[in-house]
Amino acid sequence: MKTKRFTLHPATLFCLLTLAALFLSWICDSYGLSVPHPRTGREIAVQSLLGPEGIRWLLSHAVGNFTGFTPWGMGVVAICCIGIARHSGFMEACLRNGRAPRPQRVLWGVIVAGLLSNVVGDAGYVLLLPLAALLFQAAGLHPAGGLLTAYVSVACGYGVNLFLTTLDPQLSTTAREAAYTCGISFGKVGPLCNYYFLACSLVLAGFIIYHITRRRLLPRLGKYEGDTVVAAGKQRSRKERRALFTAVAVGVCYASLVLLATFSPWGILKSAGGGLIHSPFIVGVSFLLSIGIGLMGMVYGFASGRYHNDTDVAEGFAQPVRLIGTYLVIAFFAAQLSACLTYSHLGEYLALTVAGGLSALFPDGLWALPLFVFTAAVVNLFLPSATAKWGFMAFIFVPLLAQKNIVPETVLCAYRVGDSVTNVLTPLLPYMPLVLSYLYHYDRRAGYGTLLRHTWRYALVIFLAWTALLVLWHLCRLPLGL
Repeated sequence: MKTKRFTLHPATLFCLLTLAALFLSWICDSYGLSVPHPRTGREIAVQSLLGPEGIRWLLSHAVGNFTGFTPWGMGVVAICCIGIARHSGFMEACLRNGRAPRPQRVLWGVIVAGLLSNVVGDAGYVLLLPLAALLFQAAGLHPAGGLLTAYVSVACGYGVNLFLTTLDPQLSTTAREAAYTCGISFGKVGPLCNYYFLACSLVLAGFIIYHITRRRLLPRLGKYEGDTVVAAGKQRSRKERRALFTAVAVGVCYASLVLLATFSPWGILKSAGGGLIHSPFIVGVSFLLSIGIGLMGMVYGFASGRYHNDTDVAEGFAQPVRLIGTYLVIAFFAAQLSACLTYSHLGEYLALTVAGGLSALFPDGLWALPLFVFTAAVVNLFLPSATAKWGFMAFIFVPLLAQKNIVPETVLCAYRVGDSVTNVLTPLLPYMPLVLSYLYHYDRRAGYGTLLRHTWRYALVIFLAWTALLVLWHLCRLPLGL
C-alpha cells in the first residue's frame, strides 16, 4: 500500500480534533449558543472547555477519560486473545489444509460475516477485522484489503441483517413514542417493521462491497511486501490435527456453556427482566468471544507441545505488544476527544443544529425521503451513536414527514439507511482508534486519510444505491417488514 501523500499519524489527528473541540466550545459558549432538545424541551447549551471550570474538569479527568474509554479496554482484551491464538499456532493451523483458500470464497465470507456481525453488537470491529486480514493473507491477498473489506461491511452494513438485533427494539420503541407524542398513528412500527427491506438490502450491500473490493481496492493495494506469517499451503502434521481437534472441541464446549447460561430458564447471562436487551450476554459478547478465541489458542498450544507452562502462555498474551502500544497512543487522544464532546455538549449541539437546519429545507412530495436519508447521514458524522441520534431525530422528522404522507415505519427505515452509510467516514466512530491501529500494523504510513481514500467510494455508492432502492420500494408500496 505505497503512497507518496503526506498523512497525519492517527494520534496527531485525534489531538488536533481535540484542540478544535476546545476552541469551538469556547466560541459557542462565548456567544451563548444553545438549541432545544425536541424530545425533552431542555436547552442544550455548549459548555466552554477553556473557561476556569472546563480547564479544571479537563485536568482532573484526563486520566479517567482514558481509563473509562470502553473501546480501549475491549480492544486490548481482543488483541491479547488473538495474539495468543496466533502465537500458539492455532490460527495458522486453522488455515493450513494443504492448499490456500480461494480468494473469491474468502472475500465473500468476510463480507457476509461483516454484514451479519451487528447481531452481536460491535464485536465485528473488535474481532472480525484482524481475522479478515489473516484470511486475506492466507489467500494470497493484501491483508489490509481484508481489514478494510471487513470494516466497510461492518460499518456500512450496520443497518442490515437477516436476524433481529438488539438495536431494532430500541429504535422502534423510540419511533412509536415520537408518533404517540405527536398524535400520529404509529401503525406497524415494531422490532420487525423493516425486516423485508433490510434483508433485501443485505444482498445489495454485499454485491456492491464485493465488486468495489475486487475492481478498485485490491488492485490499488497491490502485493503485500510484509512478513508472511500464514503458510496456508502446508499440510498439518498428525500432532497438529489432534491439537486442532482438541482446541475446537474445547471451543464448542465453551460456546455451549455460554449459550446455556444465556438461553436456558436459569440463565445467568440474561437481563433482570429475562430478556436479551442490555443483558450481560449482549454487553459482554465481545469479551466472551475474545476469551473463547484465547482459550482455544491456549489449549492448542499445550496440545501441540508449543506451550509447557504458564510462562509460555503469558508470552503469548504479550506477543502483540507493539500493536497494543500503537493502540494505546491513539486511544488516549481519542478518549480525550470523546470526553470533551460529551462534557461540552458540542457534539449534541452540532447534530441538533444540522438536523434542525436541514429539516427546514424539506420539500413536499417524494423528494423528502432521500433528503431525510442524506440528513441522517450528515448528522451521523457528528454523533455516530444510532440510539442517541434517533432519540431526537425521531421527534423532529416523524411528525414532519407524516405531513408529507410518509408513515413512521418508512421514516425509521430511511433513518437506518442514513445512519449506516457514513459510519466508515466519521473519525468520531468509537472504534476508529482500533481500526486505525490495525491498519497501521500493516502500513506504517497509513492514517485516517489513507482510510478515507479507500472507503469513500463504498459509502457513496452504497448511499446512492440503497436510497434508490428505498424510494423504489416506497413507490411500489411494498411492505417494509412484519
